[in-house]
Amino acid sequence: MRSLLLWCWLAPFAALASPDAVEGPAQVSIHEGPEGYRLLVNGQPFVVRGAGLVEGSQEELAARGGNSFRTWSTGTDRERVLAMLDRARRNGLMVAMGIEVARERHGFDYDDAASVRRQWERIREEVRLYRHHPAVLAWVVGNELNLESRNPRVWNAVNDIAVMIHQEDPRHPVMTTLAGFDPALAMQIRTRAPALDLIGIQLYGDIVALRDKLAQSRWTGPYIVTEWGPTGHWESPRTAWNAPIEGDASTKAGWLLERYQRHIASDTRQGLGSYVFLWGDKQERTPTWYGLFLREGQSTPGVDAMQYLWTGRWPANRAPSITPITLEGKRAEESVVLRPGQAAAAQVESRDTEEDPLSFRWRLLEESTATSVGGDAEPAPARVRLVANETKPGTLRFRAPARIGNYRLFVEVHDGKGHAAYANFPFRVDEAGTAR
Repeated sequence: MRSLLLWCWLAPFAALASPDAVEGPAQVSIHEGPEGYRLLVNGQPFVVRGAGLVEGSQEELAARGGNSFRTWSTGTDRERVLAMLDRARRNGLMVAMGIEVARERHGFDYDDAASVRRQWERIREEVRLYRHHPAVLAWVVGNELNLESRNPRVWNAVNDIAVMIHQEDPRHPVMTTLAGFDPALAMQIRTRAPALDLIGIQLYGDIVALRDKLAQSRWTGPYIVTEWGPTGHWESPRTAWNAPIEGDASTKAGWLLERYQRHIASDTRQGLGSYVFLWGDKQERTPTWYGLFLREGQSTPGVDAMQYLWTGRWPANRAPSITPITLEGKRAEESVVLRPGQAAAAQVESRDTEEDPLSFRWRLLEESTATSVGGDAEPAPARVRLVANETKPGTLRFRAPARIGNYRLFVEVHDGKGHAAYANFPFRVDEAGTAR
């Protein structure tokens, strides 16, 4: 991989937070020295403390200690994109600009030279539109192009795009992001896309194997962990009817703390930082699996964990904690089945560090039937009428739906200060039943 080593010609990076700072593109480079790789912004070391962000709050990201966010697509809506970049500059944030690159799993043919050329030309136009903005940190060429891909020519196309970006914009490094990492994939990148300056590695539960994956792949170049977070739905334990079991908000916050400290921040030679997924909310198997915020904007324990990791300080008012839901005294791993219309009790415990009064909100959804991969859009599961009453805070008595099928019970715990925790429990309704 080639290393960018370019001279700084603008004001120091600290000036980025000031609206009165000198306008013009930031000079971003990757320097290799005796202690490993370093990312430099206007000559100053820059460790990425970032998040994936689409609709989430830039202001809260900055207030919590973040210094960057990544996107997944750019496009040619110049007014919209420049507004996003201007807002980032006001907030002192740098942006890794995601560029949409067609995926083979969506039907794109990398043997079609004309289509590949049209894509290259479209991306060149996007780069030309935004390359001079001072909030641009890097270009991210495509997302997980290796996922369900068989044609290695995708990497030749990525290399051609990287070469073009270097010609159009020599001030910003270029990367692509990868779903997982292994020796065969590393070899494809080395041989077919040498123009990349670094790579983005995306791992969830298996981030614990990051160091081993790098060693097995003989990867010695720089990288950013461009997606990480909770254990993914594809790698989680499952019920007897194959419903993935989601961790509760407090469990996920614990995963963030451990995974960042042990497997991301610990690599100071090759690792240039990370982007946690996701600074916002997203429907992917459930409405809460990956987002660090609820739909209405409340922050969860995962946001507090990221603030601690980025700043060394917990917030003055933290989100409440929560335990996993139990249904009829059983855990989700026990594959609970209720009879149609059966009366049942669900229970969860929650505490608030500041002793703010807590309110519990329960809802019932049909189980998602989505089979999409790679974060592709999926419909939200239908909501089901919940016939229930809360006998005491954290305890719900309800009747199972009359229709046989798979369902998921959700609870949110709110502190009234803009913070919340959540948990859910997948169960099945069947004539046989197992929960008595």
